[in-house]
Amino acid sequence: MTTSNPELNPVQGLHHITAMASDPLRNLEFYRDVLGQRFIKKTVNFDDPSTYHLYYADYVGTPGTVLTFFPWPHLKKGTRGTGEAGAFAYSIAPHSLDYWRQRLADHKLDVTESERFTETVLAFADPDGLVVELITNEGMDVDVWDDSPVPAEHQLRGFHSITMNVARAEASAALLDEYLGLTAASQVEEAGNMRHRYQLPSGQVVDVLEQPHALPARLGSGSIHHVAFRNQDDDEQAVYLRYLRSKGVNITPVQDRHYFHSIYFREPSGVLFELATDAPGFDIDEPLEKLGERLQLPTWYEPHRAEIEAHLPELDTVHA
Repeated sequence: MTTSNPELNPVQGLHHITAMASDPLRNLEFYRDVLGQRFIKKTVNFDDPSTYHLYYADYVGTPGTVLTFFPWPHLKKGTRGTGEAGAFAYSIAPHSLDYWRQRLADHKLDVTESERFTETVLAFADPDGLVVELITNEGMDVDVWDDSPVPAEHQLRGFHSITMNVARAEASAALLDEYLGLTAASQVEEAGNMRHRYQLPSGQVVDVLEQPHALPARLGSGSIHHVAFRNQDDDEQAVYLRYLRSKGVNITPVQDRHYFHSIYFREPSGVLFELATDAPGFDIDEPLEKLGERLQLPTWYEPHRAEIEAHLPELDTVHA
């Protein structure tokens, strides 16, 4: 794996995925109580502090396990289409397949089972219609959450993949390959469309699903807002920032997201990408054993805490 700049390391893997939701309590109950992820951070959308930013992950918030949400109450549902990441997948151990079949059935989820590149896929929708997949794959080494409703041996093993829905694959594929250093792995026809797979060094993958006859997506609840890839540190991120600008990519300056530093750009099909650093991490403002228990605000919003808290819906994240 290499980028078109031989001095630049490829992005190592997925860092986090951020999606949009409506009801924050319903979102919490699904990802914590059904899928068994630890709730690790309750903060606000740094660009819109009138709404929460909720984080779920393994016990410590390992990059590559972190799913986050902007829940706007009464937000209209998004519609699937091109120009978006249309689905994301967690890895589950192959021996956990029967466990998850039964658990999803017990929670009355409408599940579609299929095979993709020799792996079994369980696909279903969250309460806002976001497409979630569980795929049989050994996945990452994760820090298990002892208090999860899912037994340790069956807990989700980090992200397996994202699926990008695009009208044409060529431009997106070129960016993934030449600029970010992913490797083209395989492709398969799927319901008349082509699914192109790209491999990350972490073992995670990006699938580019070509849908030439689909309409453009409309962002709303149940939509993936952006996909973040890992930069090891600020120095590597700075190199990427200069490199992508030199290639004519319209990319933001570095944004301080408190738990990581980020730069953002849209890839040619319209999917919003982020490059995020591994550090500082999620224990920067509360101890590891207390993650997610109290509303955390960045320093620039702390003087407005009372006003912010008064406008946010009540959300008890301590007790399941």
